Amino acid sequence: MRARLIVVSVLVVGVGAGSLVMGQAPGTSRLNPVIELLEQKKPVFGLYAPSNRRFPPRPGAPAPAAPEAPPKSQAELAKEALAYAKSDFVFDGSMEGNFDRGYATFAEFVKGAGQIGIFTKTPVHRLHHPLIVKAPEIAPDPVKVGEQIGRQLNLGVSGVMFVSVESAEEVRQGLTALRFKSKGGTRSEDVGDAPALWGLSEAEYKARADLWPLNPRGELINWTIVESKAGLAKVREIAAVKGIGVLWPGAGTLRQVFSTTDASGQRKVDEAAWEAAIQQVLTACKEFNVPCGYPASAADIEMRMKQGFSVFVMNWGDAGFKTVDIGRQAAGR
Repeated sequence: MRARLIVVSVLVVGVGAGSLVMGQAPGTSRLNPVIELLEQKKPVFGLYAPSNRRFPPRPGAPAPAAPEAPPKSQAELAKEALAYAKSDFVFDGSMEGNFDRGYATFAEFVKGAGQIGIFTKTPVHRLHHPLIVKAPEIAPDPVKVGEQIGRQLNLGVSGVMFVSVESAEEVRQGLTALRFKSKGGTRSEDVGDAPALWGLSEAEYKARADLWPLNPRGELINWTIVESKAGLAKVREIAAVKGIGVLWPGAGTLRQVFSTTDASGQRKVDEAAWEAAIQQVLTACKEFNVPCGYPASAADIEMRMKQGFSVFVMNWGDAGFKTVDIGRQAAGR
């Protein structure tokens, strides 16, 4: 009888271990490292995608000593982005305004990234530079924006940020666009080129391309940004919506919201009100246990980490690289 019990115990342990492998327990085999880091309560650091930013010369400014270098192709920019190994994600905000123009350029960037490869197969299958993008503002036309989000997802992005959010209903409308109709959303069952970018078959992609944390095994993430007084007034209702992966104060936009122009035409920021707005979003994040993001710089990333922010996006370039280094060192990563 004792021998039989021992055999049964071994079988139970074996089944339990097998179910951990087959069920892919959180933190063991994530495709999206951003979600894995959030599950492990670790800070996340990423950069905007590099771009050909060119500004017209100021009136009266001297001509440059040498002609500017020709703009880089999107494939070259993608190669730069993927070569920077310290970034947990690549962020693109170009589709917030003119969607079609931004989409066409970003699609070329994704094509270049796909030719290089944004996933590894060893030691585990993982996206080493998941792509996260801004969608246009949802409220004016949720149906149209939902279709645009579907197009973004079909390129192979791993996350979508909702901008200028001012109500919980607006968030819910956007979240449905991130989920296939077969999973209760409004996304078409068409998947475009996304499976190839992720290195999966269509069936594998459709099984994994669902919204975290609504689906604990989902690999898509939503970011929601509050950047107006109307949004701040509803920030607790917004933070309470299940399915938001990261909530952000639109720090740069809020700075303008809490600015005025004096008689001389100079802009003056109400620094106390601006900071209070940032903290209001952070407080809502903490209340509803939602990770909070911030567009940090080298001067404030350690302070923001101590306050409780855990997801950070920086501009591409030396200043951004320095900020990532400071943040990773402070996080012990």
